[in-house]
Amino acid sequence: MGFVSQCFCLVVMVTLGTLASQLAAARSLQDASMRERHEGWMASYGRVYKDTNEKQKRYKIFEENVALIESSNRDPNKPYKLSVNQFADLTNEEFKASRNRFKGHICSTKSSSFKYGNVSAVPSTIDWRMTGAVTPVKDQGQCGCCWAFSAVAATEGITKLTTGELISLSEQELVDCDTSGVDQGCEGGLMDNAFTFIQHNHGLASEANYPYKGVDGTCNTKNQAIHAAKISGFEDVPANSEEALLNAVAHQPVSVAIDAGGSDFQFYSSGVFTGACGTQLDHGVTAIGYGTSEDGTKYWLVKNSWGTQWGEEGYIRMQRDVDAKEGLCGIAMEASYPTAEVHLN
Repeated sequence: MGFVSQCFCLVVMVTLGTLASQLAAARSLQDASMRERHEGWMASYGRVYKDTNEKQKRYKIFEENVALIESSNRDPNKPYKLSVNQFADLTNEEFKASRNRFKGHICSTKSSSFKYGNVSAVPSTIDWRMTGAVTPVKDQGQCGCCWAFSAVAATEGITKLTTGELISLSEQELVDCDTSGVDQGCEGGLMDNAFTFIQHNHGLASEANYPYKGVDGTCNTKNQAIHAAKISGFEDVPANSEEALLNAVAHQPVSVAIDAGGSDFQFYSSGVFTGACGTQLDHGVTAIGYGTSEDGTKYWLVKNSWGTQWGEEGYIRMQRDVDAKEGLCGIAMEASYPTAEVHLN
């Protein structure tokens, strides 16, 4: 091998070595940056792990979720954004297990009437927050009682619309006391059954008298007896009709069940959600309005129970009038609302 060839090989080897070193340094820097992001995220959400093994496991999940979120946000065809929220160190399976416990596969007793069936015209937009019929966003925590929060929000809404008073009502009473049938506290339940309980119980306590604990407890019969609101029953919205759902939401907040199991729903941050989801109903929420975005996309305005750090300060706008009769994420499949006059003692 000639002198020039030897020099060339040496230069190539040095160059490759330098590149490898630079790449390794970049990876190390990137890892350090991600570690810093995880530490900052832990501090923001008060997350503490039991040991270094658990921390490393959660870091890896966090890293994968950040990559998923950033990849989604680079997609110009998605009208919504994701964020590194409080669920960022959970796998999607862990997230679903702790939050989404709507028992949609269990049939409830269906009521036959639908009083909004002959509505001829509804407003082009509704936001029940604007009329004071929606309490501040709540957080169910690790308890899988979304069904209770959904039913309570609908009951709070009809109470305000009927009596003029907005009262924060007790989800914990449903968790503790509505346990003789399908509804099983943090293990899941059904909004229709919650309405039936409230009706047969002759009312529901206020949040102030029966505060939320986020765990299954023993029914406090003393606090339960102090009723803040009453309903006479409930009605189911005809299934698989967004038009029927629109007629109902135009008149009062409505309990709806959705498929909220996807990663995009887990990390939803803002915009009109058009994400991939099925019809495996696993989460109870409350439709508290509807409208049309600036780009002309029709949406449902939905109140969730995952705190204000999720979504648009605890809310999500979900695409409305989709091709599927079930609605996006099955929102039109199993909707219901409390009926008739609500009284205060």
